[in-house]
Amino acid sequence: MQEGKDQILVVDDDANILRAVERVFHGDADIEVLTATCAGEAMEIIARNPVPVVISDYTMPGVSGIEFLEWAKSAAPESMRILLTGCADLDVAINSINRGEVYRFISKPWNRTELRQLIREALQKHKVVKCLKSKNETSLLSLIRTIELKDPSTKGHSERVAGYALQLADALGISGEERMDFKYGGLIHDCGKIGVPEAVLNKPGELTAEQRELIKQHARWSGELAAMAGLNTRVVNIALYHHERFNGNGYPTGLAGSRIPREARIVALADVYDALASDRPYRKGLSHREIAEYFLNEKGTSFDPQLTDVFIGELERTRGK
Repeated sequence: MQEGKDQILVVDDDANILRAVERVFHGDADIEVLTATCAGEAMEIIARNPVPVVISDYTMPGVSGIEFLEWAKSAAPESMRILLTGCADLDVAINSINRGEVYRFISKPWNRTELRQLIREALQKHKVVKCLKSKNETSLLSLIRTIELKDPSTKGHSERVAGYALQLADALGISGEERMDFKYGGLIHDCGKIGVPEAVLNKPGELTAEQRELIKQHARWSGELAAMAGLNTRVVNIALYHHERFNGNGYPTGLAGSRIPREARIVALADVYDALASDRPYRKGLSHREIAEYFLNEKGTSFDPQLTDVFIGELERTRGK
């Protein structure tokens, strides 16, 4: 591996495809492209040195792309796996993504700009997974602050959410390892925003329907990254479900009531409280009294009624009415 470079591995029995991907990144000082002409050759490369991003053709002689990526999922679980496929194989590609072997797929012929963007996004997410897996708080805080730089109005948001979540956990008598999951989950709950373009996060005007749906994906991506990092179920639940709503009108899955994991219902309160209390480019932060009134109006609709009462009571005890 060349010092200071991120590696990507491209596997295809067509030498023209390998050269084409190499040309896409020709001149990029921070990316090294490794190539293999069959799954066996690629397996040897990964066995020596797991690479951050693996791109495999679907139709190859011998071991197929899907079979190879299944193997890579086990051998290098942190890697971001991308399937290269013809349009005729679209159903297979989607099925492979749903099964978890593949992060994304690229259709042939590809758009050069989109390919570059996809692979750079995959490299970013690989770094997030490694950081989450390390559980090093210094590195984690550095990562979270880097993500929040994409949207400066959210500076400090994740750390404050972790604090509010811990406060509610304490009021509920939660202790030990479970309590620490609220801190960690609060810190990483928005890590999926690494995949949302800054232009969308910082758009001054009203978002389009497509842009709103893109931002909503951050919860799903947060959950995926936490799961890839091997974090425990409570932390993954916080990352994935913190935007679900008690009446089932949340996202990304539309869970309702007690089907939403309790840890996610708790962090949802902490998340919304900080969002409402913080200044945004389009409004000033609300007072504690205004937020308490909002929560009371949303009991049973957006938020768990019992948890809402405990949270408001705890904040009034520590902050004053």
